[in-house]
Amino acid sequence: MTVQQYDEIGEAYEGFKTLPLARYPERGSFLRMLGDLTGKSVLDLACGTGFYTRQAKRLGAADVLGVDVSAEMVAAARAIEERAPMGVRYAVADGAELPPFERPFDAATAVYLLNYADDPAAMERMCRGVRRSLRPGGEFFVLTQAPGFRFDGPSTDKYGFRYVPEGESAVGRQVRITALLDPPIEFLTHYPRRDVYEGALAAAGFSEVTWVPLSVPEDGVAAFGAEFWEDFLVNPPLEMLHCRA
Repeated sequence: MTVQQYDEIGEAYEGFKTLPLARYPERGSFLRMLGDLTGKSVLDLACGTGFYTRQAKRLGAADVLGVDVSAEMVAAARAIEERAPMGVRYAVADGAELPPFERPFDAATAVYLLNYADDPAAMERMCRGVRRSLRPGGEFFVLTQAPGFRFDGPSTDKYGFRYVPEGESAVGRQVRITALLDPPIEFLTHYPRRDVYEGALAAAGFSEVTWVPLSVPEDGVAAFGAEFWEDFLVNPPLEMLHCRA
């Protein structure tokens, strides 16, 4: 999705988090990976309207800065902060060209950032910028499109999202994703290959790169039943990464 497309969505992006996939496996799995952030400083990249920026604060982070390339997304995040203050900060910045910050962060999060790299060099620039923003030993938590997702698998519509491949790019499949809201919202992104992710992170100086699968939390099973999630578990469209600076 282009910056203009994100600008046009604004606070409607919050609706994504109400869809079954985002509400249960995505949120539950990512927050479990983040764990206890008590006292830490966190940089939330591609923060959008600040959903995970606020979650980091709820997990105990002392200082949280959310950055996004879309001025409208940041404006929406700031409006939410004004309505319900949590003490989180926001700034407009490009995740591919991060500015220097006053001090390094203990952790960085990136939800749907790396998959927007058009080529391996662009992803490497993103990763190098994150690495520069972290203290030595700082953690980088990533939620992104799963390299092994099979587009010919069972329909994912019941989970709130539709994935349609539209050709190849320098990093992997180019894909049109539709969030099945009312009205639906479409955007283009990439499903990068596993080697592209791992190569970019290694070149940037990250170590202990670990792929972490998503799971369905108990409240998701309670809401829809175990059978509902079977297609997701055998062919998840999302995957996570954890590594250290």
